[in-house]
Formats: sequence, C-alpha cells, structure tokens
Amino acid sequence: MTREKYLMMMEQLNQEPKEDEIPPDWEDFPDEVVHAINVYGLLGDKIYPEVGFTGKDYTNLPIYLEIYEVKDKEFFLEILNILDSRAIKKSSEALKKEYDKLKRKNSG
Repeated sequence: MTREKYLMMMEQLNQEPKEDEIPPDWEDFPDEVVHAINVYGLLGDKIYPEVGFTGKDYTNLPIYLEIYEVKDKEFFLEILNILDSRAIKKSSEALKKEYDKLKRKNSG
C-alpha cells in the first residue's frame, strides 16, 4: 500500500492517520537504498534449468557504483544482498510449488 492510498483510505473511513502506520515514500529512504533498488533492477539475472533463479549477475556492479556515486558501499551491498536473498527464496518456493504440483498430478 502506498502512502497516498493509505491516506485516502483513512479519509474515507473518517479516521485520523496513525503516523506509525503510514507507509514510507521513496524520499523517506536514504539515497543508497533507492540507488540499490534501482541498480538491482538493472543487474542481469542468473537462471538455470531445474534450479531457477540463483541471484543477480554482479559483473557490471562497479560501473553502477560509479554512476550512482555510492558513498556507503557496505550499506549499499547489504541492501543488494537482502533483495537478492528474498528474490532467490521467492523463486525457490515457486519452483518447489510447481514441482510438487507436477508430482501430485503424475502420481494421482
């Protein structure tokens, strides 16, 4: 949910928005977070048959670090790692779900 949708919903419910429930906007995040999300989308995917998505290809990362003039590289890389871990987990779960579905279909 976006900040805008949340505020609209609270207005329709005639309720006061609660500060701790308002979703953050892009400008609420440090530049490194926004840049990391943008760079993550630009990096190529590593996908293998039977394994699925195994993470991003970081070959061009030094170029993006320079383009975005990233100062806190450690924090930037930590954000990339979090994004990559979540994407890998999601891909793995989706692949397992499909595998289990095929297994049930073939056994029944």
